[in-house]
Amino acid sequence: MTETTCRADVWLWRARFFKTRTLAAKFVDEGRVRMTRGGVETRLDKPSRTLHSGDELVFALGGRLIAVRMEQAGERRGPAPEARSLYSLLENN
Repeated sequence: MTETTCRADVWLWRARFFKTRTLAAKFVDEGRVRMTRGGVETRLDKPSRTLHSGDELVFALGGRLIAVRMEQAGERRGPAPEARSLYSLLENN
């Protein structure tokens, strides 16, 4: 059974946006990730913040603005096709 919630740093690592969980945690800790839940936008301030299915994340990585919706938490850091199933890309306006 797939989880529906996950720590922010763990999810970013499982979704393969970061090579290590430590890098993901540092990125979140620096306040570089914005989350929208229920129409309310907040800046993630701690790597331990819980993400839920349906949350939307926006962050800049490698000179690109990335906007994704968390579809599922996943159970492990798997191969790229498995990681890609954890989120859906959103249109950048």
